[in-house]
Amino acid sequence: MPEISGSTGRTPETHVIDFRAAEQLLAASDPRGAVKLLDRVIAEHPENTAARLLRARAFFAAAQLRPAELEFTIVLEREPDNAFAHFALARTYQRQARPDQAKRHFRLAAALDPNPQYLEAARFDS
Repeated sequence: MPEISGSTGRTPETHVIDFRAAEQLLAASDPRGAVKLLDRVIAEHPENTAARLLRARAFFAAAQLRPAELEFTIVLEREPDNAFAHFALARTYQRQARPDQAKRHFRLAAALDPNPQYLEAARFDS
């Protein structure tokens, strides 16, 4: 019999299924549905950085910029070398009209990963 986690009666396998379903919902342009599934996963596994990054992306896609900022920040506290999280946080700041903070994270993303999209956003020539 599978081990049940916490008081929710959910198994570790259920959390994996929820995570994968949240990925599909985000890809299908249902970020709010993805957030609902990820809330349950993160409630049971708050240390799960992958779930937090996916939830940050879902918040961003739903234009919930403050929660997105918080989640991207948590990811970067745990993984300061995550170029994508820097880039996504920069986009979040950009949408909040916070250009100085956005520029810093665009440049960190480009320094960590020379992805053309990151380099273009970093605008090292300006």
